[in-house]
Amino acid sequence: MTFKHITSRDNNLFKQLKKLSESSRERRKVGETLLDGVHLVEGYLQHFGEPTLLVIPEGESSNEATGLLQTLADVPTVMFPTLMFSELTPVTSPTGILALVKIPQLAVPHTVDFALLLEDIQDPGNLGSMLRAAAAAGVDAVYLSTGCTDAWSPKALRGGQGAHYVLPIVERVDLKAWMQDFDGQTLATTMQGDSLYLQDLAGPTAFIIGNEGTGLSGELIQAASKQVNIPIADGIESLNAAAASSICLFERVRQKSKR
Repeated sequence: MTFKHITSRDNNLFKQLKKLSESSRERRKVGETLLDGVHLVEGYLQHFGEPTLLVIPEGESSNEATGLLQTLADVPTVMFPTLMFSELTPVTSPTGILALVKIPQLAVPHTVDFALLLEDIQDPGNLGSMLRAAAAAGVDAVYLSTGCTDAWSPKALRGGQGAHYVLPIVERVDLKAWMQDFDGQTLATTMQGDSLYLQDLAGPTAFIIGNEGTGLSGELIQAASKQVNIPIADGIESLNAAAASSICLFERVRQKSKR
């Protein structure tokens, strides 16, 4: 395998990769993103084919990264000094390989029976965890409001651990309009609603999860079929948004499997 060794931060390729790692606008503009780690690159390869470019740091790579590089020997590869490589990766302990890929567009099923709606989620790690749980629960599609963080940021991808490859994700959605058109119940998660565990979730259902700090907007609460809450111990203010979404999604899985 041959690769190009780049050592200058003034290099145009490095500048472009850095833009992609930092800017959701740039990712949307060019339709590309960066994958960090062997697991994500292998998953992309399995579902969509070879990446456009591989990026590696100077020095020794892990056995997993070396094996992947051999598998993708025909993919153009560049090497950066360790400090430059670390500027492109979202984690403090990178695995030693990045991949530049086209952002896939998965089609939403014609009939959506099970959906997750997310309003203004700000933390990309939280978003990635929610997408991972949604994929595991068999959600048909996830819809993100215009105020949500970018689903295809390196940190969200890292948190999703491959969920992005199997789960239709629709960004910049008017959630209220979508709820009005949905042929099923839309359940807003709040602190004032009825217990989640008393709801019949067997039919078409969409859960709506709000911002980590402020929760759901009044507009979406009013537009929902019903408010539901997750009973928690006294003295605890609330659950993490990602934990709350997982509980809601898998309560529906439990009810469906029981029937």
